[in-house]
Amino acid sequence: MAIKFLIKGLLKNQFDELIKLSEQELRIRELTDKKSISQHAKWITVNANPGFPCRVSLIDANIGEKVLALSFNHHSVDSPYNASGAIFIREHAQDVVLGINEIPKMLRHRLLSVRSYDSDNMMIGAEVLQGKELECVIDKQFQNSEVEYIHIHNANPGCFNCSVHRI
Repeated sequence: MAIKFLIKGLLKNQFDELIKLSEQELRIRELTDKKSISQHAKWITVNANPGFPCRVSLIDANIGEKVLALSFNHHSVDSPYNASGAIFIREHAQDVVLGINEIPKMLRHRLLSVRSYDSDNMMIGAEVLQGKELECVIDKQFQNSEVEYIHIHNANPGCFNCSVHRI
C-alpha cells in the first residue's frame, strides 16, 4: 500500500519584506544588517525556462519574470545536518497548495536528491533519481518507520526545493 504524503513549499510570508525591496535597497540592507536574511540577496531577470524553480509556488519562473535569489537556511535544526543554500523566490509567488500525493511539475524534469531524516533531524537515507521516479522513492523512504520527513534537492547544484511529510 502506498504511503500518503504531502509536499510543502516555503511560505511566502517569510520573504514578504524582502520582495518589496529594490536591488539598491537590498544592497543598503546588506551593508547595515549583516545577520539579516537579505544578506547577499539579488534580483535576477529569468532568461531560461526551466532554470529558476520558485521554492514558494513550486513553479519554474517564466522568461522575463523577476526572481529573488538568496541564501536561506532551509534545514534550521539542532543537528549536524543544519543546512542553508541558494534559493529562488518569484516576485509574485503565491503559496503552493498541493493535494495528497501530488508532485509539482517542476520536480518531474529534474535530477533530484531525496534525503530522509529521523526524529533527531539526522539523515538516514538519500537517493539520486530522475523526477519521474519521485513517487516510488518517497514511498520507499517512508516505508522506513524511522523517517519523519524528507527534503528534495536539485541533485546537480544541490539546492533545496521542498519538504515532504507523511499524512
